[in-house]
Amino acid sequence: MTITPEIVKSHGLSPDEYKLVLEIMGREPNLTELGIFSVMWSEHCSYKSSKKWLKTLPTTAPWVICGPGENAGVIDIGDGLAAIFKMESHNHPSFIEPYQGAATGVGGILRDVFTMGARPIANMNALRFGDPKHPKTRHLVSGVVAGIGGYGNCVGVPTVGGETNFHPSYNGNILVNAMTVGLAKADRIFYSAAAGVGNPVVYVGSKTGRDGIHGATMASAEFSADNEEKRPTVQVGDPFTEKLLIEACLELMATDCIVAIQDMGAAGLTSSSFEMASKGGLGIEMDLDNVPMREEGMTAYEIMLSESQERMLMVLKPGSEPQAKAIFDKWELDFAIVGTLTDTGRMVLKRHGEVVADLPIDPLAQASPEYDRPWVPSVKRPVIDLHDVPAHNPLVALKTLLGSPDLASRRWIWERYDHMVMNDTVVRPGGDSAVVRIHGTNRGLAITTDCTPRYVYADPHEGGRQAVAEAYRNLSATGAKPLAVTDNLDFGNPEKPEIMGQIVESIQGIGEACKALDFPIVSGNVSLYNETEGKAILPTPALGAVGLIDDLDTVTTIPFKRDGDAIIVIGETKGWMGSSLYLRELCGREDGAPPPVALHREKREGEFVRAMIAAGAISASHDVSDGGLLVAIAEMAMASNTGCTLEPPHNLAAHGWWFGEDQGRYVLTAAQDRLPEILEAAQRGDISARVIGSVGGDDLTLTGVGAISVSDLKQRNEAWLPDFMSSPDSNA
Repeated sequence: MTITPEIVKSHGLSPDEYKLVLEIMGREPNLTELGIFSVMWSEHCSYKSSKKWLKTLPTTAPWVICGPGENAGVIDIGDGLAAIFKMESHNHPSFIEPYQGAATGVGGILRDVFTMGARPIANMNALRFGDPKHPKTRHLVSGVVAGIGGYGNCVGVPTVGGETNFHPSYNGNILVNAMTVGLAKADRIFYSAAAGVGNPVVYVGSKTGRDGIHGATMASAEFSADNEEKRPTVQVGDPFTEKLLIEACLELMATDCIVAIQDMGAAGLTSSSFEMASKGGLGIEMDLDNVPMREEGMTAYEIMLSESQERMLMVLKPGSEPQAKAIFDKWELDFAIVGTLTDTGRMVLKRHGEVVADLPIDPLAQASPEYDRPWVPSVKRPVIDLHDVPAHNPLVALKTLLGSPDLASRRWIWERYDHMVMNDTVVRPGGDSAVVRIHGTNRGLAITTDCTPRYVYADPHEGGRQAVAEAYRNLSATGAKPLAVTDNLDFGNPEKPEIMGQIVESIQGIGEACKALDFPIVSGNVSLYNETEGKAILPTPALGAVGLIDDLDTVTTIPFKRDGDAIIVIGETKGWMGSSLYLRELCGREDGAPPPVALHREKREGEFVRAMIAAGAISASHDVSDGGLLVAIAEMAMASNTGCTLEPPHNLAAHGWWFGEDQGRYVLTAAQDRLPEILEAAQRGDISARVIGSVGGDDLTLTGVGAISVSDLKQRNEAWLPDFMSSPDSNA
């Protein structure tokens, strides 16, 4: 076949990129070779628009065993154990086919973690959907939630938390970001660099089919009106096979057979083989006739580009093949020797006895294009004067906010996930962070996912800082020491300077915050071209974060615990209204600069909260985020079915005090006899701490304003999502 400009364009390569292909090859590639270049140089696999900026992120710390560049990040959590985790996107597939798109997103991130030797112990997700009034939104929510639950529940890994937002910018391009955390022995981490000329290259897992072909390329392009026709590029998952694959791989890892291992994710057999060989500085000769196939007549192009699920590639020690095969036979999985490592630095593929592709490895895996795309700084929004924002009755405003799509209870979602399987979930969904026991110990990991896209849109730099700070607060609020972050950077088309500006500035903000908080980025994913018909999503650099709790007996949660406990606000409240939910839901406005983040205070306040929790002085804890102070307190009341009485603010308009979204704040409760200790420690640490009320009764009472029953608030808060999902039409 002659490679025409139209064929090159259909493979997502620019004319300049194709010129580079010709230079590297010294000849015209055949279709299989072109397809391999296409997926390896796709945005999804090569990070060609973002890697210049990703290199600026802090990735090291004394507890980091392995940062970005492997399948997942690895951190030392003591006692000879490591936590391994990563977050990845499956956005485009989930919009086209929500159930399978979300399900295979979960399957893919599970493989990223267990390929490094970890047993997965928890799943999280970060979901963004369009306007609830949009005709497709309910269908997408239903399919995505079912897909996440269906896969995670069947594979036997608990889905312990996450976040879900709605905004019209996601109408044509939803976001499905999945995160997995696993545990491994710190001295038994498995890496992907191939080693040993002559060593066998082995394929294990499911058979290869035609599903998912060009999935990586599809994920690196904008949607258009024909996106429904892209269903063939969506993979089909089988969680029961994945469960077998986990057990078989972990059993083999307990032996001494494996030299290197890599899951087959985006770009399937192509990316796994090229990355393993490149990291080891070797070549591979592969006979595609030996690849287990479930469809007749598959071409080399289809075999190499298929993204069929539940597959792994390994390099084994010579002579260990029978032992490895016996394990995979026991688990009823395919096992096939498909190639051999060479010293040529080339990928040579054979099919039906003939060479069908012969490519240099490093130029595809390492020397992909790196762009310094033009970008423009974001336009700074004016700070909104609190006096220019209408003051509504705070109890009426609270009811409105708690019944709004972004603040309504997510119970309908997480009740569809098995969050208790494995029996190690300590703090269930609905809190600041999920907490999972390190099996057989009294230690635990706290896990959170965070991002406030409306802040990032208003000011990408400050929004990036805020995402990190909120993750730090959510972990600290449980008593966990924040250790490390995984990022999932979801943006529009990087070829547009204003979108590239969002990418650059948010990465800069994330980097600043991670450095200031000793909170390194150890893994991540970039998802670009999240646009439909030229309309971009809100910039959404979602973060997943992990913290360590040394004594689970000290874990602190959101619900009020005892009548009479004092309610304390940590951090300063100035009534920041820009880009707030109060402004949007009560005033119909989405303008104004977002709240600034004082990183030095975030660190100081987080350390203070953790110290007070460790000392046993705190009975309940919650960070203040979307909706402001009164929303946070109402969430604590609803979680415990217990009321409280709150004092009016001093020297600040009531709507600013109750609903301003100033950063760096926590709500704590404590017994009255612990108050002097807490307030004195706050004063010594230059921490703003103020007692604003007490726990008790059935109502949330604002002195001088009135009261509302907690049960009424809870009913309103929990009604929106079930009502939306069960409404006879999607215009709920």
